[in-house]
Amino acid sequence: MLVTGAAGLLGRAVLAALSALDRPVTAVDLSDPGDLVADRVLVGDAGDPVVVERAMDGVGAVVHLAAIPAPTLGTPLAVFGGNTRATFVVLQAAAAAGVRHAVVASSMSVLGLAWAQVPLQPRYLPVDLRHPLQVSDPYALSKQTDEATAAMVARRHGMAVTALRFPFLGGFPRLSARADAFRADPASGALELWSYLHVDDAAAACLAGLAAPPGAHVLFVAAPETLAPYPTEDLLAAYLPTVPLRARFPGRTVPVDLEPARRVLGFTAARPLRLGSQPRREEPV
Repeated sequence: MLVTGAAGLLGRAVLAALSALDRPVTAVDLSDPGDLVADRVLVGDAGDPVVVERAMDGVGAVVHLAAIPAPTLGTPLAVFGGNTRATFVVLQAAAAAGVRHAVVASSMSVLGLAWAQVPLQPRYLPVDLRHPLQVSDPYALSKQTDEATAAMVARRHGMAVTALRFPFLGGFPRLSARADAFRADPASGALELWSYLHVDDAAAACLAGLAAPPGAHVLFVAAPETLAPYPTEDLLAAYLPTVPLRARFPGRTVPVDLEPARRVLGFTAARPLRLGSQPRREEPV
């Protein structure tokens, strides 16, 4: 098993999940922090074909997580160019090495909403795999390209390649801080649809993705409830009032279509953040 971006938040969770299964792992990252749970650690760029070719030795499956995870963390060229090059290099090398299953990290940001510098909102809710992309930043564009690369490799080489559209990830302390922010300012989460996923659930989704049938799969994965301590329909009425609703959202139901991940991967998040008895007001402002 190869995991790129292994020293990151999700990379470490994937390594831990694989260790629990006693699976041999090769880890690739830009640096070796010295505490990665892996049989082999290679230091280098996932966009470097020499590094990646070395990493593929003896590998049967790939989880590709290496990326600059936001448009604010590098120049537009570094974000788009670095992310898309790494995905192309890793998947092409995997195909050349005879790897049959790969998972790549996409993002809810591919919708174009989260980092938009122009006024945008969903065309309808829940967002699903037919929802149009409104890309207007280099990170979203990189994820749109990554998904296209995954589809090309699956089609060309007969691989199973699953692109997982992750929301905000974290352990419980990080998620609790985010929930506090949404409690104080619900509007701040509107373009992310107040969605989240515990990082250990994200790792479980990655492992489930490795068992997907041949072909290209793009799937939303998220916790089934939002990270805001208010009823979803109240939030939508207050902060996205003109967006057409194609379903009801009882309680804190997240307005994202999670059924394809359940159907294709058998994945359902198992680690919700318990918001307890926090008050729910009719007007969450």
